Amino acid sequence: MPEGHSRTVFFISDGTGITAETLGHSLLTQFEGIRLRQVRIPFVSTLAQARNCLLQIQDAARRDGTRPIVISTLVDPNIGKLLREADALFLDFFETFIVPLEDELGTKSSHTIGRSHGRASSQDYLNRIEAVNFTLAHDDGASDRNLGQAELILVGVSRSGKTPTSLYLAMQFGIRAANYPLIPEDFERKKLPEVLYRHRNKLFGLTIASERLHQIRSERRPDSKYASLSNCRYEIEEAQKLMQREGVRWMDSTTKSIEEIAATIMQEAGLDRHVF
Repeated sequence: MPEGHSRTVFFISDGTGITAETLGHSLLTQFEGIRLRQVRIPFVSTLAQARNCLLQIQDAARRDGTRPIVISTLVDPNIGKLLREADALFLDFFETFIVPLEDELGTKSSHTIGRSHGRASSQDYLNRIEAVNFTLAHDDGASDRNLGQAELILVGVSRSGKTPTSLYLAMQFGIRAANYPLIPEDFERKKLPEVLYRHRNKLFGLTIASERLHQIRSERRPDSKYASLSNCRYEIEEAQKLMQREGVRWMDSTTKSIEEIAATIMQEAGLDRHVF
């Protein structure tokens, strides 16, 4: 591959493409120093759509000067056959895993498009929506109404990752997650917000490196005391001391993705996902 050029990776699916992208990312992150242009193409269910994908793959090959990588979770073998006409590395997750599973289970798969998404029951869907609504209503300490229904309450300084983690837990796993900021007034009192003491067993803290917090806050409110490095250091140090005194479990979110943070919290807090 010519120096300075990127290589295109296509995630192609008859559904949302999230499965193909997630599995693909797990593989591609093992290869460092390679520039990748990633393209997700969802809902490919007809030969006409597949031909359009084929053209995009061929265009990418000409532009990049090297053959693209195609990661597929397509069910229809005819669509997969058409895409294989492209000069590309074609990785078919269903072909890789379905055939061995058919042999092991002694039965043929249904080969039904969108099956993984269709299996979720209407109750699972409602649970997820209710969890998201709950999390939005209890974001950043906005309300303590029905706080006892929370399965998890995240605490930490402003911009330490509480909101995105709470929403991810709600949307992905149906977890009713609230979050509360730890602010200078809490540090002066050396106490958590009073409302949280009734729910101590649900508390989990997030912290972050002061330099990273300074960077994040500066993007939002540049040249403010709120974003200054000295203030970030003060708040983080005080928040960690407070969580340690109060016996609140906590983790450093600095170098972790939202997915990693959520998985760690669920494991350490003993939470079960409510949707599949």
